[in-house]
Amino acid sequence: MSKIAFLFPGQGSQKVGMGAGFLNDFPQAESLFEQANALLGFDLKKLCLEGPEETLKETEITQPALYVTSVIAWQCFMETCAVTPGACAGHSVGEYAALTAAGVFSFAEGLQLVRRRGELMRDAGKRSPGAMAVLLGASAELAREICAEVRSSKAGLVVVANYNGGGQIVLSGETNAVARAGEIAKEKGVKRVLPLPVSGPFHSPLMVMAGDALFDSLRNVTLNKPKIPVVLNISADYAEMPDDIIGGLTRQVSGSVRWEESMQKLVAEEFDTFIEFGSGKVLTGLMGRISDTSVTMNVSDADSLRVTCERLSLNG
Repeated sequence: MSKIAFLFPGQGSQKVGMGAGFLNDFPQAESLFEQANALLGFDLKKLCLEGPEETLKETEITQPALYVTSVIAWQCFMETCAVTPGACAGHSVGEYAALTAAGVFSFAEGLQLVRRRGELMRDAGKRSPGAMAVLLGASAELAREICAEVRSSKAGLVVVANYNGGGQIVLSGETNAVARAGEIAKEKGVKRVLPLPVSGPFHSPLMVMAGDALFDSLRNVTLNKPKIPVVLNISADYAEMPDDIIGGLTRQVSGSVRWEESMQKLVAEEFDTFIEFGSGKVLTGLMGRISDTSVTMNVSDADSLRVTCERLSLNG
């Protein structure tokens, strides 16, 4: 019997057309878009389906878009396949969809929190401009060494934002510091350094004020104990109680996403099948580099949903 984990993607997975592949076959996809439009006060469905792409990249739009389309994919899958996972995890803002799947809060409550998170991170990015860049072919130790070298030279603040796995590390911080870190990385033999098209230095200390403000919103929501274990980004461990979740979501805004460790924990606990819900295949791609024995599937439209259900039935 397969041991299954559900995965929910974060920023970087957004694209024009996300969510469209469910609308013809699943009435709840339209219903969730309508609920989101009413709660947000703007036409998220139109932005997801038609763009423009530049607007969809704005973090206060990206985050609700990813949350809503991931929940749509998950709910449509559950209606069709009704598979109960042994654990859930979400990358960055994807953690909110994972917590919804685990019954911690409702779709509407999660969306309101995600909207607030996006607005706070946008505002923090305006107050403290910065940049992010991905290192390809770098170890965690080398990335931390590079960040320390930049800081010690007083070139500015840069930290590891995401430990994604498979040699992929994301840096975040002050613009000049991130640029200098990229130069040092190349000098040290890192294969590629790619600037990321983001509006702020997410998952860095420059976001602390955003996390602190989000804490107040989190305290005003009644959180349930997870019905399904959820691995939190900030600890790479399970959230047992609502207070753990509040603390984890607060610190995650300015702390590192420990994705590789989170997935390694699940693999060590004999999870062998990982299903990604939402736009794209970013997390299943990373999973292939973290564990070459794991089975990965994605649900991003009605066709991939049917294929995933068929594969699960064959695997038993």
